[in-house]
Amino acid sequence: MRTVRNAREELLMRNIAFRLMYNGTNYHGWQVQKTEITVAETLEKALSTLCGERIKVTGCGRTDAGVHAERYIANFRTGCSIPCDRFPLAVNSRLPEDIVVCEAFEVAEDFNAIGSCLKKEYTYRIFNSRIRNPFYVHRAYFYPKRLDEQVMDRAARAFEGTHDFRAVRSVGTETKTTVRTVHYCRVNRNGELLELKVCADGFLYNMVRAITGTVLYAAEGKLTPEDIPVILSSGNRTLAGPTVPPGGLYLTRLWYEDERLNDQEE
Repeated sequence: MRTVRNAREELLMRNIAFRLMYNGTNYHGWQVQKTEITVAETLEKALSTLCGERIKVTGCGRTDAGVHAERYIANFRTGCSIPCDRFPLAVNSRLPEDIVVCEAFEVAEDFNAIGSCLKKEYTYRIFNSRIRNPFYVHRAYFYPKRLDEQVMDRAARAFEGTHDFRAVRSVGTETKTTVRTVHYCRVNRNGELLELKVCADGFLYNMVRAITGTVLYAAEGKLTPEDIPVILSSGNRTLAGPTVPPGGLYLTRLWYEDERLNDQEE
């Protein structure tokens, strides 16, 4: 039964949003799991110790095992009085070096890191060189055969728009609909590093990694960019390319109505 004291305590609770980044190599994704170490679990333990109460964090999305985040937003409610400007250093001293809280903000009571997110950008990085680079191990997908970035970009652009993306979804988390809107999907080269950037209002399980695998198939001549609309219409996962490894995938940008949570140039 909800008492007057409980109601008063709820009113005193602050809703805090963190901007953080992490190297996902050592974690089984973001979401808390029963037997695996995850980013959310690690953050919750650090915050619970710091705040002296049990903390539950809500993340802006589920990144899979081995996937990284250059930009990630999470929020939690707390009764502790630590000022926002002191939160990053305080919690970072209790976190491993591959998870870093960059900023903290007090946000509206109804703010939810995933529900309030308007759109997201993921970047998949491919190290396209005959000789592998040890500094890109678990950071980019090593691909020794020369790739034509112009063909890849044409293939990537075929994913833009509102479509049913069942053909590039792995079986996993169930959703009400597999229709999503991709605002842009582009490939660029910077020396030996290729980047596929895709922005959408939401993503299906392994969607970006399957899109990347399909774009690679186009570069290999196993399909053409013009085949992609047909593949999407079919909804047949076997017609699209493979799901590429997780180490090359990064969450790189997020959009919110609260401008403080967006990139500086927004």
